[in-house]
Amino acid sequence: MLTLTLNGQRHCLNHLPADTTALSLLRGHLGACGTKEGCASGDCGACTIAIGTRHDSGDLHYHSANACILPAHQLHGCHVLTVEGLPRGEHLHPVQQALVDHHGSQCGFCTPGIVMSLFCLDHDRRRRGMNGPPDDDTIDATLGGNLCRCTGYRAIRDAARAMHTLPCPVMDDPAELPETAMAGGFHRPENRHALIEILTQHPQARLIAGGTDLMLEHTLALKPLPELIDLSAIGELRHIDEQADGWWIGAGVTYHRLAPLLADHYPAFHALLERLGSLQIRYRATLAGNLANASPIGDTPPVLMALGARLRLNGAQGMRELPIDDFFTGYRCTALAEGEYLDAIYLPRLRDGEQLLAWKVSKRRDDDISAVMLALRAVTGHDGRLNNVRVACGGMAATSQRARHAEAALEGRVFDGDVLANACKAIAEDFSPIDDVRASRDYRLAAMAGLLARARYRLTSRHDAIPMTLEEI
Repeated sequence: MLTLTLNGQRHCLNHLPADTTALSLLRGHLGACGTKEGCASGDCGACTIAIGTRHDSGDLHYHSANACILPAHQLHGCHVLTVEGLPRGEHLHPVQQALVDHHGSQCGFCTPGIVMSLFCLDHDRRRRGMNGPPDDDTIDATLGGNLCRCTGYRAIRDAARAMHTLPCPVMDDPAELPETAMAGGFHRPENRHALIEILTQHPQARLIAGGTDLMLEHTLALKPLPELIDLSAIGELRHIDEQADGWWIGAGVTYHRLAPLLADHYPAFHALLERLGSLQIRYRATLAGNLANASPIGDTPPVLMALGARLRLNGAQGMRELPIDDFFTGYRCTALAEGEYLDAIYLPRLRDGEQLLAWKVSKRRDDDISAVMLALRAVTGHDGRLNNVRVACGGMAATSQRARHAEAALEGRVFDGDVLANACKAIAEDFSPIDDVRASRDYRLAAMAGLLARARYRLTSRHDAIPMTLEEI
């Protein structure tokens, strides 16, 4: 049985298939048709809803999510708001009224999702007692996962700046929901031991955390997912454990929770994270999920390879560790044995003088998968020579991989123009990228040469290290 509160009303539903999406639940079962399907892949934001969870203070905190790729069963015990639940009688919510006042909608198809994204921002700012309009960066980050083809964004941003000036009605505080058992093919273990038991009993079941990649198999490829094992209720996997030389990041830690740690210790990783999906995605997706799906264009594996991360795997045979370099065994294949799962990722601290650089190239700046990805870690000595160089690339092969020849071309050398040229040639020895829908082979090699030139500029702070032409390389 699935129990949730939708717009203040409690609902209990039985016999929902494991792969039912929240969007299907809302539109097909609960009649909340204001939430739209635009892309079925979490890209356009038309299906955005607000999910409320209680913090220690007892207050409800809302975050945005893409209903089209969210498993409905993950809403169990949650308080859900859609665009229908915001008005009070004949009075629109301030977000809705501001969009009306500033002509922020034309065809209106994307508007419900925009309303819900801005609602989460407005609710959080009012809860924290923040006065005045949000700044442009905050607005852009909030709307990074909402596409509008009609208005452009000027009117929508104007509405975002004005919504705080309107009085906000008191939102209902729904009662707590009783715990009920999950049924069918959707399993929700509450600890590691239960997870291993279910994995042993259901070896064909798929593991799901945020579902931001796995659910695309169902929504786009139309593949059934009859059995899912949800990791979101396992508290042991939501920990960030600090060690003397780094941090263990549990498999259930979302990007949103991870962001403050990255901002403090890995600024380049944090900057990359701000371009990984949208707020809707980062509230749900996990670092472990990005690794486990083994995509060759995943954004985080090259960074973790550059850092020299370690992985902890767990299963019926016990825990084991392995370096991330040994995790990917082929296209969409990993070293996980049957009955094993990825339990945690270890991020080593950067040592004194070490720098981490990370950049992606994609068609859109926000909410897009990378065409190519470069991550580089190195120490620049007092003599200008690079030491302890690790270079990793994504989008250049069937898996994310270290660029061993490029590392050798850089190690122990002053990063001058000749070394840059040699490193660019070495990249072509490390990889033989293919032509596909995202980029051609030549484009990928040229883009990687440009990223290496940018790395030279950042590591040497020399203005003559601005990317050169292909002919000069």
